[in-house]
Amino acid sequence: MEYELIFVALLASLIFAGITGIYPGGIIVPSYLVLFMNQPSRLLGTLVAALLTYGCYKLVSRYLIIFGRRMFVFMVFVGAVWTFCWIQFFPLLYPAALEFRVIGWVVPGLIANNFQRQGVFSTTAGLVTVTVAVFLVGRILGLVG
Repeated sequence: MEYELIFVALLASLIFAGITGIYPGGIIVPSYLVLFMNQPSRLLGTLVAALLTYGCYKLVSRYLIIFGRRMFVFMVFVGAVWTFCWIQFFPLLYPAALEFRVIGWVVPGLIANNFQRQGVFSTTAGLVTVTVAVFLVGRILGLVG
């Protein structure tokens, strides 16, 4: 059932981006997030990691010229580093953090890249809209339990 939901989310992302011109955190990101709608702490953890990645980019871009492919690779790399740190160190600081983990290694970087291109509010609004819409469609079609 999850495979069908992934394709529905991909199609919804493409339609949403085509109509509004706003990418919902990357075309594939809602496909990942909709699979974890029953774990809101993971969704929140992923958004926090994306915001931390974007913050690191803003800080580093004051001192280095980062654009194009380098910017994209930087965002994905820093997102993966935050994910790694989240997995390794955050549970030591906060034992209940196992539910508050990040989804994927690349997803925070993709979201942060769209934060930089479109703004935090537009990207987050598009991401939430597409993810919730796909989840509701999945419930109606019986693809989500």
